[in-house]
Amino acid sequence: MPLQFLLAGESHGKGLTGIVVGYPAGVRLDQERIRRVMKARQAGHGRSRRQQIEQDEVEFTAGLRHGVTMGSPIALWIANQDHVRWREEMAPWPVEGGSPNLVTRPRPGHVDLAGALKWDHNDIRNALEHASARLTAMRVAIGCLAQALMDACAIQSVSHVLRIGRESSGPQADPFVMRDQINASPVRCAAPEPEARMIAAIDHAKEAGDSLGGVVEVRVRGLPAGMGSNGHWTSRLDGRTAQAVMSIQAFKAVEIGDGVESASSPGSRTHDPIGYDPAQVTGAGHFIRSSNHAGGVEGGLSNGEDLIVRGWVKPIPTLMNPLPSVNIHTHQPEPAHVERADVCVVPAASVIAEAAVCWVVAETLVERFGGDTISQLASRVDEYRRYLVTR
Repeated sequence: MPLQFLLAGESHGKGLTGIVVGYPAGVRLDQERIRRVMKARQAGHGRSRRQQIEQDEVEFTAGLRHGVTMGSPIALWIANQDHVRWREEMAPWPVEGGSPNLVTRPRPGHVDLAGALKWDHNDIRNALEHASARLTAMRVAIGCLAQALMDACAIQSVSHVLRIGRESSGPQADPFVMRDQINASPVRCAAPEPEARMIAAIDHAKEAGDSLGGVVEVRVRGLPAGMGSNGHWTSRLDGRTAQAVMSIQAFKAVEIGDGVESASSPGSRTHDPIGYDPAQVTGAGHFIRSSNHAGGVEGGLSNGEDLIVRGWVKPIPTLMNPLPSVNIHTHQPEPAHVERADVCVVPAASVIAEAAVCWVVAETLVERFGGDTISQLASRVDEYRRYLVTR
């Protein structure tokens, strides 16, 4: 069975549900690590007060016993603490008087108008609730399962922020080396001066009733060459990775390696020269590269170098100074709907993007190597790495 997951839930409903199937037995999960990652998604300068309300404690209701996966479907639950204020508004059955707070003024940049038109909703809340970035809490929880599987196969990941608004992090050291500094930063940027400028930019946007986007980067190290496929367009590692990141709320563009810059550079400065060193072992055996402009993917397959994925996050569409809109009932001009929201989600977005990329990596590992247990999967990955060294 392929590795798959499903999500259900609304932003202000009782909670979020996740179901994972095809996950190997025998994976020991680290509860404290899951808690740390979930807190990292909630953290970041510019987040709304809701992050102080929610606890985001992940409850496993099936598929996990004494901290070890059983091979059966895994069910996860995250309660929405804020639901207590929304019980009648989000009640599954009719309540006396109906909803007194219809949302009728769509926000530019949100699903509001398109969703109301698609599903013929008179109350936009029916469209916006499941589209909320609140659901990324469950994607991060499921990403923790992917990271645990990767750990067993000696593959690691890291994420950080490259830009918030117009403020760039500048040249960065190896993010794997700087992981502790990244995790300690309120904007997930290890360099102190850019960090201060990013914080100031967020504060300025908040004062103006505005919002800010930015750019995040995810890296995966230890992925052996040959993951993915060029046999069909849905099997390409770069395509699947880009789709996973683009499916996250507020992401509007994805780059693999130096994809954007390569469009204006000659081939001699774009492609990564290949060498061979019997004294060095990489993800491609003894084959080495002097650069990694490709971001670890060539022809839809991993090439043994770090997988480098960057995502562009738009400013969130809920503004305290709302843009012009139209009431969907009266068709008259009105300001867009305003609801409690973040000023900047970019630091959190880096954590979410890492979870999404890790899920794709876990999918490709299970597809390529199979196995009902993690020991079978890990041993097959080791065997493949030994094969690469003999080439």
